[in-house]
Parts: sequence; structure tokens; C-alpha cells
Amino acid sequence: MKRSLLYIILIITAILCLLPFVWMISASLMTTGEANVFPPKFFPSKITFSQYQNLFSRLNIARYFINSIVVSVGITVISLFVNSMAGFAFAKYRFSGQKNLFKLLLSFMIIPAQVTMLPLFLMLKYMGLINSYMAVIIPGIASVFGIFLIRQYLIAIPDSLIEAARMDGASDFQIYFSVILPLAKPILITLAIFSFMGAWNDFLWPLIAMTNDSMYTLPVALASLMGEHNQDTELMMAGSVVTIMPILLVFLALQKYYIKGIMMGGIKE
Repeated sequence: MKRSLLYIILIITAILCLLPFVWMISASLMTTGEANVFPPKFFPSKITFSQYQNLFSRLNIARYFINSIVVSVGITVISLFVNSMAGFAFAKYRFSGQKNLFKLLLSFMIIPAQVTMLPLFLMLKYMGLINSYMAVIIPGIASVFGIFLIRQYLIAIPDSLIEAARMDGASDFQIYFSVILPLAKPILITLAIFSFMGAWNDFLWPLIAMTNDSMYTLPVALASLMGEHNQDTELMMAGSVVTIMPILLVFLALQKYYIKGIMMGGIKE
């Protein structure tokens, strides 16, 4: 009875979570004005892809999609490299003030990101990077959370593996590249999902850093679309589907590694 009750609760919760997503897809396939009727319609009377055609032909959504891909992939790749090296250093190297430095690093997690936006914007402005891809990529290449996640995972790797590689004549970078990275694959994929989803969904910083609408990412472009076409619900739902589907597919493809990395990343000293 307890298991049956648990399954019923989980099924109801899953349906409630999926309903808005299903309606979003359904509304994107409706003709203009059909989603605004009362009572609301859950399924289109006639399936049409005209809203998607308008997105790509009239609103230049392909350009915004490319901008999001460039920014998200750039942040993900560079942040994996930087965060994994920092996490490796904190997990396996012993140096003066290591624990205090790591505690100081963790304390930065309580600082709201909005507090640092103004000085960050001014720094990038003086560097001449505003309204460029690097203006969005540079602030995301390192994160305290990413360093912490990598460190917690690498603590569980035996030091004997590193010592054996060092006795064989491997340099520190060779140990990092040939020993650490293959063993850290689950947590790296987990961090890659976090980084990609965070960069893809980020709205506020790209809005500040990008002054030219041709450089907008999808969330920013979608917000401007809502302002220009506030009555065109079907077109906005089509834009939402285009924005959500890439990160949904990435998560579904890598969810096995994501769950494994989360479970193993919680190991403590």
C-alpha cells in the first residue's frame, strides 16, 4: 500500500510538472489567436508550423540560436578546464594556507552575483569587450561551485595512483590529463551540464553585456519578443520551445552521468 501510494503521488506530481510543457508545445502548433480563447484549448484544432517559420524567417531566431550556442559551448569548455585544474590542486596538493584559501573561496558563494555586475561591466568596458562573445564567456569561465564539486570528487581518488604516475616520470600536467581527467569523467559531465544549462538560460548578464540586438542570446531575444508581440501567444510559445529543447536534449542524453556525478560528488573528507 505504501509503495502504491508513493507511485500515485509521483505520477500526479510528474503530470502536474509536465502539463505546462505539453501545453507550450501544443500552443506553438496552433494558429494565431487560438491559444487566447476561454476556456483555454489544450490541443490545436489544426496543427501548423507557421509560428516556427515566422521565428526563423521574420525574427532572425537562427542568429540568436547561434549566439547561444557559441556562448554556452565556450563557457562550458573553458570552465571545465579551469575548474578541473583548480579542483585538482585543492584536492591533491598540499601547500601553506590551503585550507584557509579554500574556505575563503567558499565564502564567495554567499555574495549575490548582482553585486559584482557593475564592477565587472566596467572592467570589461575598459578592456573593450562589451558587446562581444567574450564579455559573456569570461565571467563564466570559473566558478566556486565548480571548483568545490571537482575537489569533492577528486578527494576519493587514491593518492597512490598519482604517486605511481609521478614515479613513472609523468609531469603534473600529464598526471592531470592522463590520470585525473579519465577518472573524473562522471563529475566533469555533471559540471558540463550545470555550466551549459546555466549559460544557456542566463538572461540578466547577456542583457547587460550585449548592447546590439544582433548579439542577443535566446533568452534575451525571447524577452524582447514578448515585448514586441505581447498578444501573439503562439509565436512566444514557439520561441520558448526552441529555447528549451537543446538543454532538454543535452540533459536527457547525459542524465546517467549526471546522477552518478552528483551522488559521488557528495563524498566528504
